[in-house]
Amino acid sequence: MIKLLFLTLLTSNLIFATACKGVQRLEYMPIQDNQPQATNPIIWADVPDPAIIRVGDTYYMASTTMHMKPGLPIMRSKDLVNWEIVSYAYQILADSESFRLENGKNEYSRGTWAPSLRYHNGTFYASTHSFSTGETYIFSTTDIESGKWKKTAFTPAHHDQSLFFDDDGRVYMIYAGGNIRIVELLPDVSGIKPGGLNQIIIPNAGLVAASDLMLHAEGSHMLKHDGKYYVFNITWPRGGMRTAIVHRAANLTGPWEGRVILQDRGIAQGSVIQTPDGRWYAYKFRDYGAVGRIPYLIPMKWVDGWPVLGTNGVVPDKLDIAVKNINASGIVATDEFSRRLGDNSLPLAWQWNHNPDPNFWSLSQRRGFLRLTTGRVDDNVLQARNTLTQRTFGPESSVMTAIEITNMKDGDYAGLMLLQARYGFVGVKRENGALSIVKVSNESGKTVELANVPINQYRVYLKIECDFKNRADRAYFYYSIDDRTWVPIGPPLQMEYTLEHFMGARFGLFNFATQAPGGFVDFAFYRVSDVITVGR
Repeated sequence: MIKLLFLTLLTSNLIFATACKGVQRLEYMPIQDNQPQATNPIIWADVPDPAIIRVGDTYYMASTTMHMKPGLPIMRSKDLVNWEIVSYAYQILADSESFRLENGKNEYSRGTWAPSLRYHNGTFYASTHSFSTGETYIFSTTDIESGKWKKTAFTPAHHDQSLFFDDDGRVYMIYAGGNIRIVELLPDVSGIKPGGLNQIIIPNAGLVAASDLMLHAEGSHMLKHDGKYYVFNITWPRGGMRTAIVHRAANLTGPWEGRVILQDRGIAQGSVIQTPDGRWYAYKFRDYGAVGRIPYLIPMKWVDGWPVLGTNGVVPDKLDIAVKNINASGIVATDEFSRRLGDNSLPLAWQWNHNPDPNFWSLSQRRGFLRLTTGRVDDNVLQARNTLTQRTFGPESSVMTAIEITNMKDGDYAGLMLLQARYGFVGVKRENGALSIVKVSNESGKTVELANVPINQYRVYLKIECDFKNRADRAYFYYSIDDRTWVPIGPPLQMEYTLEHFMGARFGLFNFATQAPGGFVDFAFYRVSDVITVGR
């Protein structure tokens, strides 16, 4: 396999060189011999609940981020295949014990869900909701790539909402599960309009797929096409798979009629989009084990006023777009932690696990290193503050780092982890003045130290490799004392996607104290690859 050309970070905002090369305009069939051809999945990484718009010849996509900060990422593409992160709608959603991982509280599987993305009269709108705060949020900006976002919040939290601007200037949200509802907003989207439209529009929407449902209809996306309104949802018949459905009506209040539009491998929730030359595609995700929910691009056409997805009902593995996938290259990044003096910024691929504490991490206290300092005592790594994360990706991915551990205190743990409910990590432990490399696993739901190798040096190298091929979902852990010879440590981790975190596995750099705060470690680099050594 040819490695992705990961570019060492030169400034805080650079992404991979391959991402820059890969983002180009659409080129359509027929695909000629020796031409590249886009393939599904579009991105083999966790990009759930995709919401897409097009402005001119540029596409923008928003996605769910749950408990990660910053949140609500905005990605850009010229070809619907290759994406790069250009912005986040918010840095911190709210400040509370659970968002700060204090007193045993957390926001795992909560935070913000299922955004919608709109462009109206020169302004971009990214909307979402949070059951953590009980609020609906609308973020707006005139510059989606580098501008500041204005936050508007109101109650209640509208589940899986879709912001919709109608031709007459009125604005609505379509939301809820099972019974799909509509509510009219004030013209400035600052809240619900008193006396405005507010009712169920599609009762028991999932019944168009089956009478016995494991998941009632949700994940609404609203579209107006040729004078009619369309609401796209997902549902899940018991004993079946995630299913994409659509309802249409000539008026917002109905009557609505619906049908199933896709039942293939559980590919379901997401948006539809039209290209500049008039072609249509759907962009929906598929649950794919521990790596998360991965997006697929689906050809779409209109037949008798209904959207028809796929080729004979099947999502194709190859697409009629003459570009080569860069996979996750635009949303993950190698980082050498080299910064200009005074620059403490991070590339957009990084997200913190919950709200970070800026007092206890730094890229400037020691130039060329990421310093993580313990600011309190915690029971386990899932409650540790300032764990810095990036996505894993398939079919294979690996990360290596070097860590300097001179200033650890007794009871401290620091290293490289796979962040998920059933986590695993390889790291360094200091106990009674002695240092050792440890492999720790929570695969069974109980934290267990599975290997311990005493050391007497102050720089070690750590690596994790992930195999997501055919949903193997296996992770392998290594250490090195000389940056040349890699030694496996402990058994592999059988990764698992759980509703406890509701997110694909992430690589993470961490440091936490179990006895006394104040110890610190320095990470020298974070290097990503799409090649692993297991089985080679």
